[in-house]
Amino acid sequence: MLSYGARVWRTRAAARALPSILHRNYSMKEHEGATISMGKPMPSSSTHMLTPTVDMLKHAKERVYTPTLAYAVRRRDPELIRPAAHTPRETKRLSDIDNQEDLRTHVSLALFYRGGQNDVDPAGLIRRALGEALVHYYPLAGRLREVEGQKLVVDCIGEGVLFVEADADVRLVELEAVGLRPPFPCWDQLLFDVEGSSGMIDCPLLHIQVTRLLCGSFVFALRFNHVICDGIGIAQFMNAIAELARGLPSPTIAPVWSRELLNARDPPMPSFTHREFDLLLQQPPPAGDMVIRSFTFGASDLDAIKKSLPPLLRDTATTFEALAAFLGRARAAALELTPGGNARPLMIVVNIRGVAGTNLPAGYYGNACVPSMVLVNPAVLLGGSLGDVVALVRRAKVAVTSEYARSIIDEMVLLGRRFLCPASMFVLSDARHLGFVRVDFGWGEPVYAGPADTAFGVSSFITSKDRDGEDAVVVPVVLPRMAMDRFATEVEKLLNPVKPQLS
Repeated sequence: MLSYGARVWRTRAAARALPSILHRNYSMKEHEGATISMGKPMPSSSTHMLTPTVDMLKHAKERVYTPTLAYAVRRRDPELIRPAAHTPRETKRLSDIDNQEDLRTHVSLALFYRGGQNDVDPAGLIRRALGEALVHYYPLAGRLREVEGQKLVVDCIGEGVLFVEADADVRLVELEAVGLRPPFPCWDQLLFDVEGSSGMIDCPLLHIQVTRLLCGSFVFALRFNHVICDGIGIAQFMNAIAELARGLPSPTIAPVWSRELLNARDPPMPSFTHREFDLLLQQPPPAGDMVIRSFTFGASDLDAIKKSLPPLLRDTATTFEALAAFLGRARAAALELTPGGNARPLMIVVNIRGVAGTNLPAGYYGNACVPSMVLVNPAVLLGGSLGDVVALVRRAKVAVTSEYARSIIDEMVLLGRRFLCPASMFVLSDARHLGFVRVDFGWGEPVYAGPADTAFGVSSFITSKDRDGEDAVVVPVVLPRMAMDRFATEVEKLLNPVKPQLS
């Protein structure tokens, strides 16, 4: 996410609150046009009007946008792309991290490309390269099946992944004008939810739609089943497609399955107390009251946040640490959290691939991220210094050792894979370095590459550019409408504190 990033630990509370967020934006109406299902020749087209909620931050010129855009999307029949050559017919087991109940969901990604470099059809090129990539990543062309203990396995039967070719009556410059960040105008048409494609068992593990734009640019949209890989894993696969599309004979990184490396010990023996699994489930706010807004933080904003830290942290705090603490404070105030000893308002997702002792080989594309609780009371978030919260975020990061990872996998198995957390929880992941921005099919790097949406209680940091072309961080946030207004006000207040008047 995508762990993109990656990406992304979906809570059961969020899933109940927003069952459709992965396929359409909050303010979208249900699609009223013709539905298409695999095997039925029903090319369709629709025009969809979307007026997303606007970014409420007033002081930075690139933050404020009010997109209103309508355009038609015409899709060809969906097809299944199978491996281009013979692949093994076997059953592969998923790891105990993969098997978490909360990863049984689909995650959507969006990559926008600027056209004009050549006259090659991107849909045809990507279709061909996709079949070649599936020879190397043949489990992705399989289907999930549940076995004893409700665990999932992949039947590698080569049935293929879902592919849709489309054309849209819009230019990239028009999309850029309204802001290339979630929520995207007409996103449910740029990644149409083909009937029967979004289930868990015996469904395609990947759904790709390539949509050509009027100007020669195109959109590569992808939805993947989170149990099969995380954000780094899906970015690795996407880069393999891109390399083959550019003419390389094989992917530069060979895929590695080895899911047994992230199984629980026998017997499971947790060695840490994992507050991440405390049964603090709370009912989320009503889904109908939710809005999604993306907040963009440019270099000057990030500098301002870091300059507010104590000297010892000012030069050492990472962007993730500083921004996570900053947003955690704003969200706690927006939700008006009540201080209390049992509160768990902030959690981060940590990639364990580079953690010493985990011994994950290069090319591993399964889920390899674990949660780490930032043990901070709302009273500290609301009344303490930002530096205090930054220090706690850093502590949560360094706490993730190989033994911690083994311990939390053991805990997952003992608890039956369930990952429960309160509606007040804010789960943050960093999608900036997952590899999406490097996916080059031959048209150069994408203009935008990252998650296409998010859920209540889950946000990712996404690499982007502001309107001046400078590097920036985009953070999509989902909150109840009134809380969103308070959140935007809190962000503005934290970035621009009122200076005392000199008498």
